[in-house]
Amino acid sequence: MNDRFANESIPKLIFLLATPAIVAQLINAMYSLVDRMFVGRMAENGTLALSAIGLSFPIIMVITAFASLIGVGGAPLASIKMGEGEHKKAEELLGSCFLMLLIASVIITSVFLIVKSPLLTLFGASPDTLPFANDFLGIYLIGTVAVLVSMGLNPFIAAQGYAKTAMLTICVGAVVNIILDAVFIFGMNMGIKGAALATVIAQFISAIWVLRFLTSKRAHMRLRLANMRINPKVVTSVLALGLSPFIMQSTESLIQIVFNTSLGKYGGDLYIAAMGILGTLMQIFALLLSSFAQGAQPIIGYNYGARDFARVKSTIKYSSVFCAAFGLVMWGVAIFIPEIPIMIFTDDIELIELTARLMKIFFLGTCIYGIQLAFQQIFIALGQAKVSIFIAILRKIILLIPLVYLLPTFISPKTDAVIIAEPIADFCAALTCCVLFGLTIKKLLKDDSTSLSK
Repeated sequence: MNDRFANESIPKLIFLLATPAIVAQLINAMYSLVDRMFVGRMAENGTLALSAIGLSFPIIMVITAFASLIGVGGAPLASIKMGEGEHKKAEELLGSCFLMLLIASVIITSVFLIVKSPLLTLFGASPDTLPFANDFLGIYLIGTVAVLVSMGLNPFIAAQGYAKTAMLTICVGAVVNIILDAVFIFGMNMGIKGAALATVIAQFISAIWVLRFLTSKRAHMRLRLANMRINPKVVTSVLALGLSPFIMQSTESLIQIVFNTSLGKYGGDLYIAAMGILGTLMQIFALLLSSFAQGAQPIIGYNYGARDFARVKSTIKYSSVFCAAFGLVMWGVAIFIPEIPIMIFTDDIELIELTARLMKIFFLGTCIYGIQLAFQQIFIALGQAKVSIFIAILRKIILLIPLVYLLPTFISPKTDAVIIAEPIADFCAALTCCVLFGLTIKKLLKDDSTSLSK
């Protein structure tokens, strides 16, 4: 596959790698979608249970963010090392990342099991929704190690050119989750606990799938016991590059908390349920765009390591155009036919009408979000940690959170003011990202001595 990175048609390669990644993310989204679909249609307390999953969502996002911190941080570096012909160092990266994932999972599980109830209350859980959220999250946390291993190691499969295998990792878990959701929630009448248990079992099966592949002879870059050690230099490089996707996902958790508490204050549980749906749809939208952009990452990383800058530039061009077009399509769905995706989650007419109205505001800025995300993933592929970190911080920390708190002071209704903060932050961050990309990319691809750890 590495020869194909160096020689084959770039548009063909991008679609070859991106298509399975997009399918995988669509199927991966089924974890959240199916849970909410089944839970939202429970005969009793369906809306409360749906709100409870929305309240648990920030913690789930933090857990998956740690998988990105290590997996998305390590895989591009491994691609670069393979492009440089340093196969042994690529495998050392893989071994170190696996051990880091195991350590992180133990710490995360222990901490969140202790503080989950106070956190859920802080996030806006009411006396009615807290028991449901506690039940769901308590079971989900047991599967943290499986979530980190499956999601954190899967990018190393894609980095070797096995995009279809990486897709199957997600497919296997999602299919199991869908089947078990129906069995546990309705067949065994386990309610929201059944949704959590189905997800945990599915994630463990995905983790076994990933480990089986990476230790097999099919893998060009194999997971070996001898490489499972902590190398401070490797850890530093991985965490530096992975910090950008980590910030993107973990701050998504923070954003969900900010939205939930603000909307709960001004609108109540119905608005929290609506925000849970909007947050899930935005996550799916971002994951699809990200997976498309990530389809170009192994090509960029390999050719950057090989110093074939002409192919790097060509890949950047195609990736940017594809992501922009994809973003516009998703924007059109959100603005013109919002009821269609919303009805996947609920049949509550009042909730559908409220969510559809808010969605047309919430998704206004996504028409140019594709460009921002494409550029951010390109910086990651090139090993440029500092720029990608700044872009990740800009949209959510610098812009969105202050706007959520400031706008309700002078815009009415206050619930709409909270939602308006999202498109304003999207437009400002995307424009800033475009300017930064234009200023830095030409210099970066002219300088052969550029450090990969910047």
